[in-house]
Order: sequence, then C-alpha cells, then structure tokens
Amino acid sequence: MQSIGKACLKNQGGFVAKLGFQYLDENGNRQTSKFGGDIDLGQTDCEDPGKLGVPNGSIIFVYVDVVGGENNLAGQGFTYQSGLSVNANYSISGTTLDNTLGLINVG
Repeated sequence: MQSIGKACLKNQGGFVAKLGFQYLDENGNRQTSKFGGDIDLGQTDCEDPGKLGVPNGSIIFVYVDVVGGENNLAGQGFTYQSGLSVNANYSISGTTLDNTLGLINVG
C-alpha cells in the first residue's frame, strides 16, 4: 500500500467542504479524525492526518464533510507516514446531496 504524508482537496462543488480522514485503529475498527477548516468553491486545502488525530502508520481514507449535505469517503486507502513529502490529491464536485470525490494523483 502506498504511503502519503498529506492529502489535498480541491473543491469544485457548489458547497463548503472540510477535509478529514477515516483510519483503522489498532483493533482494525474505523475511526474518524477531526476535520480541517472550510474549503470554499474553487479553493484547495491540504491536511496532515497527524494534526487531525491520526496515528502515524495508520491505514487512512480521505473523508470529506460536505457542509449541509452528504459526506463522501474515498475508496482508495493509503498508509500515513508522518513527514513524508508525498501527497494524495483529490477533487470533489457536484452538489450537497449528489457529489463525487475523485483521486487526481499521488506525488
């Protein structure tokens, strides 16, 4: 599984989004991290999972809080490695109730 140090989200939807993570804890249960700040239409924000409460070495999935709508969870998992200069870059588009989250690239 590929390792990343941060994830970035470009908001191309008609809503406010917040970037967070779901991760597997030591017992294999999914947990949800804190969320970063508001990402408005056309803006991009990057978050270090560790700053949102994710333990180093965890398997993580990008989880987007769509304010006032349906949240979205990425299907691709990564291993979080603190300090690694590799980002998973995502975009989200659509509306509050019908949005699409997609991986752009990793690098």
